[in-house]
Amino acid sequence: MNKRWVLTETNEQAVDELYEDLRINRILCKLLVQREVKTFEDAKKFFRPSLESHLYDPLLMEDMDKAVERIDRAMQNKEKILVYGDYDVDGTTAVAVLYGFIKDLYFYVDYYVPDRYKEGYGISTEGINWAKERGFSLIIAVDCGIKANDKVQYALDLGIDFIICDHHRPGDELPPAYAVLDPKRDDCNYPFTELSGCGIAFKLVQALAANKHLSFKKVAKYLDLVAVSIAADIVPIIDENRVLAYYGLRQLNRNPRPGLRSLMELNPISRDLTISDIVFIIAPRINAAGRMDDARQAVRLLLSQEGTSAKRNADELQARNSERKIVDGSITEEALLMVENDPMFHNKKTTVLYKPDWHKGVIGIVASRLIERYFRPTIVLTATNNIVSGSARSVPGFDIYNAIQECSDLLDQFGGHKYAAGLTMKEENLLEFIARFEAVVADTIDEELLIPEIQIDAELPLRDISTKFYQILHQFAPFGPGNTRPVFMSTNVTTTKWTTIVGNNHLKLYLKQDNSQVVKGIAYNMGHLYEHLINGESFDVCFSLEENNHNNTSSIQVNVRDILLHSNKPVNQ
Repeated sequence: MNKRWVLTETNEQAVDELYEDLRINRILCKLLVQREVKTFEDAKKFFRPSLESHLYDPLLMEDMDKAVERIDRAMQNKEKILVYGDYDVDGTTAVAVLYGFIKDLYFYVDYYVPDRYKEGYGISTEGINWAKERGFSLIIAVDCGIKANDKVQYALDLGIDFIICDHHRPGDELPPAYAVLDPKRDDCNYPFTELSGCGIAFKLVQALAANKHLSFKKVAKYLDLVAVSIAADIVPIIDENRVLAYYGLRQLNRNPRPGLRSLMELNPISRDLTISDIVFIIAPRINAAGRMDDARQAVRLLLSQEGTSAKRNADELQARNSERKIVDGSITEEALLMVENDPMFHNKKTTVLYKPDWHKGVIGIVASRLIERYFRPTIVLTATNNIVSGSARSVPGFDIYNAIQECSDLLDQFGGHKYAAGLTMKEENLLEFIARFEAVVADTIDEELLIPEIQIDAELPLRDISTKFYQILHQFAPFGPGNTRPVFMSTNVTTTKWTTIVGNNHLKLYLKQDNSQVVKGIAYNMGHLYEHLINGESFDVCFSLEENNHNNTSSIQVNVRDILLHSNKPVNQ
């Protein structure tokens, strides 16, 4: 699949001014300006994030004072408090943060995570009834609830107060909760709107701790969980999220809680954990509990206080994840076959697939796999208890939430973000939904968004690649949405005779440009280009920089994203 190379435009005057302040490689200054770092003070804040001075006051969030007051009153009156969370990584980490903090202070607290299959997403009637039967009078919902108006009213009618801690887009009316914490509400003036669900729970904990005059250390010990949620929920790693992720990663690498340590020991890596490692190693295993069985397994792991229980819970999640891999692999194969057998598919702007017996827990993963292959807005649907439910995923630049909203009259429920959403509907509405969703996307999507894009931050001559350059670049981490690992482009490059095919169709490259030094690189799945490159043909290459550790020796290498041969158009397979 060919890709579009898009070079990021940058305010060159701002780059010049920052260069005068910092006196580092001008290309690094360009990268900083792209990240809204334009002064010495901005750079200081970017490179030296501070928990003491760079976190916002949680009381700036609308209703935070009411939430703190209600929880404080519940503790004084010995009311039973229930922390109610979603079954994904963001939800289970949020439960662990809030329940863990309250449990250290107060005895009458428990947690509840709904069953994905029996109850579905968000706040359920079953969960509220469970709380009522056991005498709970306050439910704190984390990572869900912002659209659960009828459920919150039902709880109120039973004499149960709700506090909502959510980060999803609200509907036209807020639920009738005692307090609604969501920086995306129109009347909330909190300075940062992109916290994870766990991030909202953390801000509540921060406010509760301040109210009780507790040391910030009591709050900071949950930063590893917040970092896991930020990575797993793919929220922008900018502003407050960057501070939280920075210190959360530091904790993960220095002194993780027993449950996370046990997961890391089962899946060891020989360097410090990164955001990417959380996404591909830690998060899937935590998610596997809710996908395949019972999400409370994940919460138990995150709350484990000693090594034996932590290891037992980690082993369970490792096994669930192995099961998940088999199931999602099988469904992905089925889905790909359905697409290939659809003669109309190539004329469509969307991929929408439905099979009632597909496993509900993995359809989001399958949707992501289909986007990797076909690169168009995708919804994968299954059925549970005669209700069709689906997971939606989008391509960069297209708001799939808005597209689904245009079909909302056909849906029972929907919610989510710009690039990921969930929905339910009656089966009788399915065909009309598929047709309308296709029409909405076809009318609104820019054709270019259907071609995979490589966003290139800057052109980088190979001669500028050095240890010093990389050391400064490394301090841009943690990388993720909003602060992606920089991608560079070098033009008129050639390879030396040492270039070879290694492993399963990968290229081990030795790159030269004019009179530059030889730069080592790896190009995964690009062995088909070997004959072009080894013949001395010049090409353009885009890449990121990484550290390669081999035989106790460290070196800088390029990780090639794409190659554009001068003899023809981009060659990719």
